[in-house]
Amino acid sequence: MELIDRAKVAELAGERLDFRFKAIPAEAWGLTVAEYLATAPGLDGLGTPLLTLDAAALDHNLRTMAAWCEQAGVGLAPHGKTSMAPALWQRHLDAGACAVTLANLPQLRVGRAFGLRRVHLANTLLDPAGLRWLSAELAADPEFRFASWVDSTRAVALMSGALRGAPAPVDVCVELGAPGGRTGCRTLSEAVEVARAVHAAPGLRLAGVSGYEGPLGPDASPASLSAVTGYLRGMAELHRQLAGEGLFDEVDEVWVTAGGSAFFDTAAEELAPLADDRTRVVVRAGAYLAHDDGFYRGISPFGRRGAGEPLRAALHGWARVVSAPEPGLALLDAGKRDLPVDLGLPAPQEVRGGKPLTGATVSALNDQHAYLRDAEVAVGDVVRLGISHPCTAFDRWTLIPVLDDADADRPRVVDLVRTFF
Repeated sequence: MELIDRAKVAELAGERLDFRFKAIPAEAWGLTVAEYLATAPGLDGLGTPLLTLDAAALDHNLRTMAAWCEQAGVGLAPHGKTSMAPALWQRHLDAGACAVTLANLPQLRVGRAFGLRRVHLANTLLDPAGLRWLSAELAADPEFRFASWVDSTRAVALMSGALRGAPAPVDVCVELGAPGGRTGCRTLSEAVEVARAVHAAPGLRLAGVSGYEGPLGPDASPASLSAVTGYLRGMAELHRQLAGEGLFDEVDEVWVTAGGSAFFDTAAEELAPLADDRTRVVVRAGAYLAHDDGFYRGISPFGRRGAGEPLRAALHGWARVVSAPEPGLALLDAGKRDLPVDLGLPAPQEVRGGKPLTGATVSALNDQHAYLRDAEVAVGDVVRLGISHPCTAFDRWTLIPVLDDADADRPRVVDLVRTFF
């Protein structure tokens, strides 16, 4: 069974290029994506500011994560919100992912528009019209599997009420949280109460235990790792209690799912022993595919543990020096509208052509400019930038060129990735 509509994804190659896509030069307007790629365009033909992906790094990261999940004995439902790119979702699934995780109703609608049949919604869905639409989708496609989260008896009552008379039940996982964290029941006893409410509620089925450990570990310090480990052990205990009460009796498969892009290794260590013929343990790392040169490079298990070959940064920014108004300062034509800043500023790497920018930094970004410090550059030079936090990079671009090799002297554009934010 196909988990995504490949024909719908393939149709993206027929989209016509125009002014909506800021990465695409004007001479390509009027061509379809496929026609443009057939011209064998190069990086030199693209303007700035620009964000690109690296084909070799994407391939490496897909293979690396798939092999790790197989060895760890866990499934992978990568967070599709990172890219909101159906073509990349398809690559996740082709590499062995069991589902795609999404975060809200608009993202779910994009997923269904491209035929996603295994969706985990890492959020509570309370919108009444959205719940009724979802129930109709489930009824119309018997192979569509879906689950969302819930963390209060009030939410259970609202969901059940909205689904009164709906054609198909909706699966939910009870979410365990932690004091100071994000959403989720704050205690095991509260989570058990919510699970019992789900089990008794018309229109809902209890399908597992879920959570997100990320807010408890802002770094890779021993204190953060200890907090994450304790939280995950609480999730394991919650699963054991609910299974012992027989609260999962309405579903064929039970999910225990945690593990963002920073601590999926700890999630696997603590939760994988729960897997059996009915229970599937699933991590949800999504940033791994693009990776970065900042936050995730430092906190990813492949980096901090030094186990095996690390992931590779597949995202790069490109910006032109437009002003050098005083010694030690140059202004680039990329800003907050083009590159992420929430988990670290872009890192200068080289001037296009291979000249390294050792010791240079970006000190600040305005809406459309970056402040480049201590770099030997001239007005007109194009600078390659490493970025931090891919989740807030993709959403700034509706079409992202994929280069064969960002390190080559003259990189070629081999694909264009369409996003839907």
